[in-house]
Parts: sequence; structure tokens; C-alpha cells
Amino acid sequence: PCRPQHLQHYHTEHRCPTGLFFTLLTHDCTAKFSSNHIIKFAEDTTVVSLISNNDGTPYREEVAQLVEWCGANNLSLNVSKTKEVVMDFRRNSADHPPLTIDSSAVERVSSTKFLGVHITEDLTWTTNTMSLSKKAQQRLHFLRRVKRASLPPPILTTFYRGTIESVLTSCITVWYGNCSAADRKTLQRTVNTAAKIIGTPLPSLRDIFLARCSRKSHQYREGPHPSLPSSLSAFAIRKTLQEHQSLLCKTAKQLFPPG
Repeated sequence: PCRPQHLQHYHTEHRCPTGLFFTLLTHDCTAKFSSNHIIKFAEDTTVVSLISNNDGTPYREEVAQLVEWCGANNLSLNVSKTKEVVMDFRRNSADHPPLTIDSSAVERVSSTKFLGVHITEDLTWTTNTMSLSKKAQQRLHFLRRVKRASLPPPILTTFYRGTIESVLTSCITVWYGNCSAADRKTLQRTVNTAAKIIGTPLPSLRDIFLARCSRKSHQYREGPHPSLPSSLSAFAIRKTLQEHQSLLCKTAKQLFPPG
């Protein structure tokens, strides 16, 4: 039987220089425990922890170590902008004690925005879909304005791809496969509206999703990914991907039972 596990996510912001300079300054800020990961992007830092057997000690010690590291390197954590998301899919989930930083409680939220993608505690994508749809709908107005200038369809299509399609397909390989049918229809409706304005067919989001997944899969089949050990062969990577796909299917059936 599978051991009950849940995931704890912690997101914080630093007040410090951004970009490459920040990356160089924080290269030695690494996770202490194997069950934790520290993700850094510009001035944002995220701690992701897998908690097993209700033992959150490694997670809390990791956060404490991060706070200590920031203090030792003259960086301050903005606790007011720090959020915590707990993803617990156990049937009988336990209460999780609040996380504190410098005697201040970290706000626990049901969703957070991570690198432009809204991630919720139940791992559904409606919040992210609504956000993308709203932003894309606002940009349809500018497409209509450009249309009034009597520009040819190729130029209108280029404008659409740069201002609307780029929004709708942001990180699409991450979330589109697990979207509900209603969410997909909401997004596709925007594409259909844009196609009517331009007067020419546009690729559907499903086609774009499949094409990008195929391209990524092809990259793995051709050879090891730069972030993977060079000793991994194409066959080993393909086998691993198949195993992960099987695991995801089983997990989806457990998380979303029929009926």
C-alpha cells in the first residue's frame, strides 16, 4: 500500500538585487534535506517540501535555515508577501500548524501565483484558466482596433500570436492536460472569437498543446536533457517517461473518482 504523503509549498520574496546578480549571490542557498527543493527565480524564492508520516520537521527546519541564511547574507524576507500552500489529498487530513518567521505567522492561502501560473491547493486549474481568459479577452479589444486599420490577415495573425496566443499558451504543457472540459471551452472561445475577427482559421489550443508536448518528448528521445545526467540513454529516458505517465494516470483516478 502507498504511504500517505502530502506536499507543502512555501513562497517568499526578498528585498535585494534582481536578475543574474541575485542568482550569483544566492548560489550557495541550497536545500538541506532530500525531501525539500529550493527554487529561485529573480528575487522570488520557493521552498517545496514532501512531508511523509505527518513529520513536517524537515520542512520547518528548511525554512528556519533559509531565514538564517538570509540574515547571514544581509537579505531580509518580506513576511507580508510570503504565502504558504498546503496540498493534502489524504482522506483524513490532519491540521497543519501555522508556519512562523521571526515570530510572525505566514499567511496560508488556497492558491498562489508561481511564475505566472496560478497553483491551487486542490491542483485544479480553474483559477488559472479564468486569469488567462480575462487577460486574453482584454486584448481582443486591441485586435479589433488593428482590424479597423484594414491590415491583411497575415499581419493580424502575427499580432494575435504575439499578444493573445502567447497569453493563452503560457506554460500550457503544465496545466492544459489536467484542465476540465469547461475550462478548455472557455479558453477556446477566445481563440474562436479572434479567428472571426481576423477572418482566417487559427490553431486550436489542443493542437498547440499536443505539438509542444510532442516537441518536448522528441527532445528527450533524441538525447539527454541538459539538466539530466549524461549517462541516461534515450531508452532509459523514454522508459522513465512511460512510467511517469502511468503513475499520473493512476494518481488522477485516485484524486478524481468518477461520479
